[in-house]
Amino acid sequence: MSDALVGLVVFGLLFGGGLLGMLLGKVLPTQQLSADTRDVVRVTMAMLATLSAVILGLLTGAAIGSIAEKEGELRNAGVQFVMLDRALASYGPETGEMRGLLRDVLALRIEQVWPADSGSVEFGAFGAGPGIETVRDEIFTLAPATAKQRWLQANALEYANAISVSRWTTLEQVGSRFPWAFFFVVAGWLAVIFLSFGLFAPRNASVVAALLVAAAGLSGAVFMLLEMDQPYDGLVRLPSTSLRLALDQLGRD
Repeated sequence: MSDALVGLVVFGLLFGGGLLGMLLGKVLPTQQLSADTRDVVRVTMAMLATLSAVILGLLTGAAIGSIAEKEGELRNAGVQFVMLDRALASYGPETGEMRGLLRDVLALRIEQVWPADSGSVEFGAFGAGPGIETVRDEIFTLAPATAKQRWLQANALEYANAISVSRWTTLEQVGSRFPWAFFFVVAGWLAVIFLSFGLFAPRNASVVAALLVAAAGLSGAVFMLLEMDQPYDGLVRLPSTSLRLALDQLGRD
């Protein structure tokens, strides 16, 4: 189910709940809508609204923290690519072919995470193709003759290993990890709250417009929350700027 469709479903639940409440307020007996009943409903719905707001706030905070962490990992990967290229450049001219291979690996990685012909990341495509392991194997073939070259080879292997870990970490982050069951429970709470709004509200166009705007606002927030859960696809996407800047630096003397 797409994020936009989920947002529309939530909108339908909330706005529909408000309209259903207005309908029930019209058909229920008068004694069911007394002032005492209204006070009890308001108190219980206020408690449920507070709980829903806290949970949505926690989900939003977790989504924002997750997308910030993933962006930091991309920036760190870009730095590691540049540092590996600089270590190979300092080693000597015999690493020229390795540096070209490193550039090809980074270009392929950018294309896998931000495909030019598609808006989504394919699991199989991301794990396929040559990775940093090919560069690491080439680094193992080096025969350092000086202490400096031995140090540079060791550092290059460390950077290559870190890049390899980063690649598979990114693969693990593709796909949704959203707690759907928990989310739909909260959506049900919100629908009940909107039903209570409509139950005691006057039946006029202003009330319907207010319910419409509130439902649209909450469903829009839910849509953005789901988009942030998967920052490699959809509207809220992590930028490729850090890795493209690193690609621009590779191969320079």
